[in-house]
Amino acid sequence: MSTTVTVPSTDGVQLALHHLSDTAAGTLPIMLLSHATGFHGHCWLPIAQHLAGIFDCWALDYRGYGDSTVPYDWQVRWPAYGEDATAVVQYLTSHVNSAPVWAAGHSMGGATLLMAAVKNPQLFAGITAFEPIVFPQSGFRPADMPPNPLAAATRKRRASFPTREEAFTNFSSKPPMNAFHPDALHAYVDYGFATQPDGSVSLKCNPEHEARTYDTGGIHETWNQLANIATPTWVLGSTPQQYQVSAISEQIASLLPHGRYEEWPEVSHFGPLEDPARFAAFLASRPAA
Repeated sequence: MSTTVTVPSTDGVQLALHHLSDTAAGTLPIMLLSHATGFHGHCWLPIAQHLAGIFDCWALDYRGYGDSTVPYDWQVRWPAYGEDATAVVQYLTSHVNSAPVWAAGHSMGGATLLMAAVKNPQLFAGITAFEPIVFPQSGFRPADMPPNPLAAATRKRRASFPTREEAFTNFSSKPPMNAFHPDALHAYVDYGFATQPDGSVSLKCNPEHEARTYDTGGIHETWNQLANIATPTWVLGSTPQQYQVSAISEQIASLLPHGRYEEWPEVSHFGPLEDPARFAAFLASRPAA
């Protein structure tokens, strides 16, 4: 059973930081787990369970996701997600364990860790980023391409269900979540929906907030700052596909002074949620890498 602390961030945001390990906080090296757009910190529970006895696992909910707050009139700004990651790392190193933290992020969560490492490399022992959302400022996709399909799908997504069981059945029957490990999908549903007075459940994250996060994913300058990140970083990617972040994951690693790349062709962009055991095994081997 996880426990949660509240960490203040910028813009008056209150972040939920979940302790996912059963061991006493601070007794093992910290592994901070950083979720993708549309998800939340508890989605990392299956990976944290595989890392028992190896790392002290913590996971945050970014502003507007899971149990973290967001001002009602906040305009989505990706650098602010990086500020959330920074706030959490500073909390962990000042209140839990002063040693630099290990960290792993998926998609948006990988990008935000890199943002935090630009200004605070001393806080990180190493970062693993699975297809981090870091695009060249010169443009990544043709200007005449349709809007982000993930944003459009999110705006149409069903947000309420009579029960959690029906929510699980719904998501497990269609891509991309039908490829998730059942434990990861259960964690998404169990902790990502709030129970309403009538017993039904509704998404904690406002779909419009999630959609705007997709819409603005390329509007940050992290690409131009990769050369300044001194932290050892492992970038993982699925089989490269045109106009997808997988197509530039290897290039991201090459621009990092201490970056390394590994391709995982057996999984998709959602690799950490599809194969938690493999991702956890990779993280467990990082201190010796």
